[in-house]
Amino acid sequence: METKDVIFELRTKKGLSQDELAEKLYVTRQAVSRWENGETVPNTETLKLLSKFFDVSINTLLGSPRKLICQCCGMPLDDSTTSKESDGFFNEEYCKWCYADGEYMYHNMDDLIEVCVKNMASETFTSEQARTYMKEMLPKLNYWKQYKNLDGAEKFEEFKRKLIDEINALNVEGMPKVEKLNALVGGYINLKYLLPNGMSVKFLDDNATYLGNQLECEFGGNRCFGIAANMDFILICTYEENGENPELVIYKKR
Repeated sequence: METKDVIFELRTKKGLSQDELAEKLYVTRQAVSRWENGETVPNTETLKLLSKFFDVSINTLLGSPRKLICQCCGMPLDDSTTSKESDGFFNEEYCKWCYADGEYMYHNMDDLIEVCVKNMASETFTSEQARTYMKEMLPKLNYWKQYKNLDGAEKFEEFKRKLIDEINALNVEGMPKVEKLNALVGGYINLKYLLPNGMSVKFLDDNATYLGNQLECEFGGNRCFGIAANMDFILICTYEENGENPELVIYKKR
């Protein structure tokens, strides 16, 4: 699909006229008309505005000429998995698991490999095969090539260590000590908890990225502990397989 068709389709899906779209982007109706006729293509700054307004990447606006992969983990990217900056603009270099709100979520390649292996392993692709593949592929990606020059890595690791200490200091009965925290997207861990009044509630943002982990209960059984935390709070819960029957243990403001 060409840019002109993409813009037309996105505009009509939102039920906007050319005049209305032009007003929101601070351009003329004639400019929008020329885009949709294929006479011109929006400049870089206008593409950024279109990207944020329609919640699609610039790559999508341009007809997806590039096959994007995360430059940290190698995951193929589409608009649902591409990361965003804290101002809402897409960052087409990374997935939302590896980069969120202006922060790089992984500073240790081995930690990333272990997380990826758990998701990649299958009957036809063993854990060892997945681990070997990741060890060969990751060093070729831009993030790990330039890792030593990235700002904020030491500060972020310090924050994670402090968060781990805070979680362990809660001394939750039956929960093992936390040793590491991984990047987790809210939509995958946003469980619905039943309140005493019969209503249910979710505490996380589906589109946000948190630091967390899953731990087996020390008392055995079929329940696990789930942890999700960020700068503002720590959430600890228990649940059965596939997140069934969740129970909130702690929700603590930081």
